[in-house]
Amino acid sequence: MIKEVIVVEGKQDIVAVKKAIDAECIATEGFNLPKRVLKLLDTAYLKRGLIILTDPDTAGERIRRTLAKRFPDAKHAFIPLKEAFANDDIGIEQAQPEAILKAFEKMHLHSFESANEFTLNDMIENDLTGNQNASYNRAALGEILGIGYANTKTFLYRLNHYGITREIFNNSLKSIKDKGNNI
Repeated sequence: MIKEVIVVEGKQDIVAVKKAIDAECIATEGFNLPKRVLKLLDTAYLKRGLIILTDPDTAGERIRRTLAKRFPDAKHAFIPLKEAFANDDIGIEQAQPEAILKAFEKMHLHSFESANEFTLNDMIENDLTGNQNASYNRAALGEILGIGYANTKTFLYRLNHYGITREIFNNSLKSIKDKGNNI
């Protein structure tokens, strides 16, 4: 059982998480975050800590950003887009238990202070932006690093705020190249 309370977006996400692991979950019920939900989250954060596991889509990212500001010491788990897509829908509820477990194994603690380790130049030099394979490359690297898929700006932010070191970055790029993928 995970000590922290897992924050997801909806009731079906809770069902999916519980298929993977014995854990307490709270659903945000969307972006509006009702007062009673915020009260539950405040209590859980203070007593046990939170793990934010939102859908890998635009709405999920908006919810994650809002929660990260309110709960700065929450951990973050990400499920890659390709593992959260089924039945023409994207979401945690679409992910298999193995994908959910893998997300918890690669959790990160968000830091509001940037490491300033990575720049746009790193993104360009490593084909993570500015070419036809950039989106695919960010998705593959984000999956290995456990920071999920994102556009260039958000991906760069995550590299600098989720404890990714230059060594981990380079080793992850190498593992993708060794598998014969695009990067």
